[in-house]
Amino acid sequence: MLTPKVAFVVYGVHKDGLQDPLGTPFIDESIIAMAKQALRATGLELVEYPIVLATKQEARACFAQLKKMDDLDAVVLFSGTWVWAAHLIGAIRDFSFTGRGIVIWTVPGSQGWRPVGGWVLQAAFKEIGLAHRFVYGRQDEASTIQRIVSYCRASAMKNRLNMSTLGAFGGRGMGQTCGVADPSQWMKVFGIDIDTRDVTQLIATAKAVTPDELAAARRHIQPYFVEPVPTDEMAERSIRLYVAIKKMVQQEGFDFYTIQSFPGMGDDYGATSFAQSMMLEDGVATSTLSDFNTALTTKLLLDLGDERPYYGDLQHVDKTTREVKIIGDGACPPSLAGKVGPARFAQHGIPTEGAAGGLAVDLVCKAGEGVLARLGRRDGRFEMVIARCTVFEPPQELIEARRRECGIPFWPHAFATVHCDVDALLEAWNNEYAVLGYGSHLYGELKDFCELTGIQAIAL
Repeated sequence: MLTPKVAFVVYGVHKDGLQDPLGTPFIDESIIAMAKQALRATGLELVEYPIVLATKQEARACFAQLKKMDDLDAVVLFSGTWVWAAHLIGAIRDFSFTGRGIVIWTVPGSQGWRPVGGWVLQAAFKEIGLAHRFVYGRQDEASTIQRIVSYCRASAMKNRLNMSTLGAFGGRGMGQTCGVADPSQWMKVFGIDIDTRDVTQLIATAKAVTPDELAAARRHIQPYFVEPVPTDEMAERSIRLYVAIKKMVQQEGFDFYTIQSFPGMGDDYGATSFAQSMMLEDGVATSTLSDFNTALTTKLLLDLGDERPYYGDLQHVDKTTREVKIIGDGACPPSLAGKVGPARFAQHGIPTEGAAGGLAVDLVCKAGEGVLARLGRRDGRFEMVIARCTVFEPPQELIEARRRECGIPFWPHAFATVHCDVDALLEAWNNEYAVLGYGSHLYGELKDFCELTGIQAIAL
């Protein structure tokens, strides 16, 4: 989970204890204190600027300081009272080029003239096309706080991606045209550098894994499963590949990665399913088939979500019940295992998609609220499909029959009900893969991420 670092800046000209004609201070310090506490209670790390901004000099000094904070994710501009917008807008405009999110927050209330301070500053932003979120609501309203926090977390995610590196092992997998990437577009939109490595180096690294490294990896893997780690030669290759990927990702400085898997690696050395499962478990976002769009979606849901995400095929949709099944080729973080399908070991099992074979994860995903999402492109422009869903576990007496429906019962299954128009979902969907993220807050945060990065959000 992200912990956004957010500056809290109060503005208003009637400051320093100045009272209205009835003897009440224009700026209500108690409201400011409660507003700060409400944001802290959500997990935001607040940086409190000590001066109420009113003059150009004060605004310049404030935002010059904030610009130098490389770890700052967003700014909340809190309307204390009326303000001369012209005194603030130049410094804020200059700060906006850092790309960090800006929120204007106005707490309702006639006393103190807070609302007009909010309106006038928002109007100044609109005049020059300055991106921001305007929030008008009380500090004790959950919906108000959620809108602020969602925007700040989305801004933090945007900042985390900036100057990051996505590693790619191998080329395009299984002819998937909807997962390819234009490296220049990724740099322009997200600030992400795409770097590539041939899988021959990965195989060589896997073969060089020492017995001690293998033993340590087995000790790390075992607690996630209800049965012993297999010791056969195929299982050893799968674990070696996991250790090798982990080594190379760290060695090359990759923040997340994608891998071709097959054709190639899955035929020449071993299926990547198990390695992918454990890398996600270790908190490293990834995808198969060199599907860059799924990799970034997984990265978003990993960093923003409450649990590890699961990417797999959107294998079936029942339009009547709105039930969807996500069934991947054995790649799923084992910590997602629910009650009816604890994490066990399986084999990849499809020789036409990796003749060398390899370990896979066998489980049924735990229940919870979340989203289905995937980044894609339409005519070269990014868009993201987002739908709310409820993940459920079928009854114990039905689970085996439900898993046999697809013909590959030993691959990991997620059963979910989508809360949207299914026809609209199918019309908008942009790949065979779907990424499942846990956390009801993800729906709003992904929409806000799209807003901040200029992506079209298809929020169903």
